[in-house]
Amino acid sequence: MTDLFSGRLKKQAPLADRIRPADFAEFLGHDDIVGPDSPLRRSIENDRLESIIFWGPPGSGKTTLAYLIAQSINAHFDEFSAVATGVKDIRQAIQRAADRLKFENRRTIIFIDEIHRFNKAQQDVLLPYVERGTIILIGATTENPSFEVIAPLLSRATVYILKALNQETIQKIILRAIDDRERGLGELKLKIEPKALEYLAAYADGDARAALNGLEAAAYYLIDFKQKLISEKRIKEALKQRALRYDKKGEEHYNLISAFIKCMRDSDVDAALYWLARMIESGEDPKFIARRMIIFASEDIGLADSQAIQVAAAIVQAVDFVGWPEAQINLAHGTVYLAKAPKDRSAYQALMRAKEDALKGSFGVPMHLRNAVTDLMKEAGYGAASTEGSSNLPKEIGPAQYYHE
Repeated sequence: MTDLFSGRLKKQAPLADRIRPADFAEFLGHDDIVGPDSPLRRSIENDRLESIIFWGPPGSGKTTLAYLIAQSINAHFDEFSAVATGVKDIRQAIQRAADRLKFENRRTIIFIDEIHRFNKAQQDVLLPYVERGTIILIGATTENPSFEVIAPLLSRATVYILKALNQETIQKIILRAIDDRERGLGELKLKIEPKALEYLAAYADGDARAALNGLEAAAYYLIDFKQKLISEKRIKEALKQRALRYDKKGEEHYNLISAFIKCMRDSDVDAALYWLARMIESGEDPKFIARRMIIFASEDIGLADSQAIQVAAAIVQAVDFVGWPEAQINLAHGTVYLAKAPKDRSAYQALMRAKEDALKGSFGVPMHLRNAVTDLMKEAGYGAASTEGSSNLPKEIGPAQYYHE
């Protein structure tokens, strides 16, 4: 295949990209899937490869394994992210794959990262071409494919489960990156203390990419101090600096959605649209945004416009039906509607007041509210007629008014 790793070996590329395994021998931690006698390796070696779904946590090697498979069978490799890919892109890639197969007798692997982000209609596009063998589909997902991949497509693919890498494997990957002079950090002649190695492997929590990103941060942190030894103290300092410098994505995820909600609450349409655009450009899951809009419709708009919950529910359905990137239009529609709608938090506030009393104890349900399904229960007073002045609340609570118009 044509220079599969071109662009990934450049010195300016992140360490995690430069040090990607070049063959199956370097691919650590998944012998059950790609070991010499594994079904996948046999299917590759015997030229019987069919479509695949890789299911596993971040940093477990799904993308790398897809690259290695393409390299092994000399297939053309087209890589897509479901977050930024539409049906048009997929159709064009499939047409090129058909031409390539017809005129060059060369197969094409279409790799779709985060395939669970594709809706049913988008996944349906792939189905006939997978069936005919026009393409070999490799999908990668962190979500259970049983729920996120349509059954017809799932039945035509083999699912391989990649587990999080154990700490021993992570340590081997770290050491290889330190020693590798061509693709890794070997030219820096660094050494790492055993405790520092253990700490970094534990910090990665099964994610090889996180381990390598942490190692790279530590390496360049040490350069500032003109040191060569990665100690436990230095690795902790470096990772703390890295968290401040690079790990804003996790915090930013919550900051952006908070800004979005608060601007809709303030009926500031333009600001709400800006924060929506920020989330879209950051690759936020559109389903997450749509779900928060449903919550907002009841929590902040509530009884002031009961139609809002129906609009928000329609947006959720539209996002799933239309797919990305067109679904961003539906999100904008919902954002403007919800931001302009009148606001009433009385139902939400009433629930919060009721929860305060609910936490006071597990008080029994008044007898007249209980369902008497047997004669014994009737004799015990279940379902008895309520008397004048009886309360539908537990007697321990007494009279209460949670809802205020």
